[in-house]
Amino acid sequence: MADLAAVLADLTAEGDDLDGLIADLGSADWRRDTPAPGWPISHQISHLTWTDEASLLAIENPDAFAGRVSAALADPAGFVDAGAAELALVPQAELLDRWRTGRRRLVEALAAVPAGAKIAWFGPPMGAVSMATARIMETWAHGEDVADALDVTRTPTDRLRNIAHLGVRTRDFAFAVHRRPPPAEEFRVELTGPAGDRWTWGPVDADQRLSGPALDFCRLVTQRSHPDDLALVPHGADVTDWLTIAQAFAGLPGAGRKPKGQQ
Repeated sequence: MADLAAVLADLTAEGDDLDGLIADLGSADWRRDTPAPGWPISHQISHLTWTDEASLLAIENPDAFAGRVSAALADPAGFVDAGAAELALVPQAELLDRWRTGRRRLVEALAAVPAGAKIAWFGPPMGAVSMATARIMETWAHGEDVADALDVTRTPTDRLRNIAHLGVRTRDFAFAVHRRPPPAEEFRVELTGPAGDRWTWGPVDADQRLSGPALDFCRLVTQRSHPDDLALVPHGADVTDWLTIAQAFAGLPGAGRKPKGQQ
């Protein structure tokens, strides 16, 4: 099992990295469109703020969080977007302060969750490590949207291992959310980390395999790039199918991105 303190350190660093991109943005850039239709940079940060605060509520007040779950079930396709749109109306400086406060408080709250305890969520309950990993994934993914909007190339770090691990573990979920039976056999996933080391999951002798750069795999499972634009090499029909539906985030199937030539 991953060490909670190490995962929380990665979560803090991921938030700080994104903060460095947006801290000094002017009002025009704050409203700049990102590759996600209808989600300018302000919406990206408002969504992260909303989700961090929802995570904190789930830890500190499970009864109140149950009301959020009921509202989400009543409007599964629009609930999260509505929360982001509402917070996006908050003045820029105020929203930035709220996001910074929320992510700091969430790290503190996750650090205090007892070992083995489960936290209610919109999907299955999860432990503190799983929730922190999910927050790393989402912070990084929306950070990619912001970086793409600003035409900035971020240097990948070993924090990607958290996202890659989540991407592997959510394989069956990706098939299920697309109403397809999950493959019966495990896949072998072999990725090259930013420093050139190899990260692996699954049996060494698995017939179906996926290999390539860890950055590309993370962009795949967060649906920040189309598979055609990534240097991932699948071996096997089920793995090839997985490339078209992979998603490490909860909720309904994402629309994904079009190939670069069609954008």
